[in-house]
Amino acid sequence: MNIALLGYGRMGKSIETIALNRNHSISLIVSDSNSGYDFKNTDVAIDFSIPSVAVFNIKKALDAGVPVISGTTGWLEHYNDVIAYCKEKNGTFLYASNFSLGVNIFFEINKRLSELMSGFSEYNIEMEEIHHTQKLDAPSGTAITLAEEIIKNSDYNNWTLEQPESNEIFIDAKRIEHVPGTHEVTYNSEIDSISIKHTAHSRQGFAMGAVVAAEWIKDKKGVFTMKDVLNIG
Repeated sequence: MNIALLGYGRMGKSIETIALNRNHSISLIVSDSNSGYDFKNTDVAIDFSIPSVAVFNIKKALDAGVPVISGTTGWLEHYNDVIAYCKEKNGTFLYASNFSLGVNIFFEINKRLSELMSGFSEYNIEMEEIHHTQKLDAPSGTAITLAEEIIKNSDYNNWTLEQPESNEIFIDAKRIEHVPGTHEVTYNSEIDSISIKHTAHSRQGFAMGAVVAAEWIKDKKGVFTMKDVLNIG
């Protein structure tokens, strides 16, 4: 399979290594500032660029009839527009805030825990996420995904990075050198606390998940998530 890498930072380089080890080829490498490229001899595009160019990259792949997978965060205010564009083009698109198998299992645990805790208003919910200092957006897309699932099953209606109101989930977003990614959700009451936590030890899990998603999505049409790829949830 010929893969285009849209964005060539740490994740792009990790994806390249794993793709080559799995006997794929790299048809195109695009820096974040490069817009003058085409998708000749490309089967799937993987976008790990930056928020300011992600929508351009995704739509350009859809225009070329190339399935595109995106793990870039910080552009999701345009998500519905991209989904509509994909359907208009009869294209193929998959977005995930996190491609790690462990994190996607963690998403399901978070969902189930939020359902179990929905009737216990005495518990206050807070979250912590830690990433490397090169990560541009805060909170992480993974943290937002976790918070949005909790909001569906609780009286909370928003998340915040600031001092929270009673109906807001506080997300403590930290940036520390050489931390691939840590996410923790905690339910606190006067009596006890319940926490779930996922800690990534390297970027390899994220990169592997992106390549597996690319292998899965080739020759498919539609809008998908990692739940489809992993057949969970």
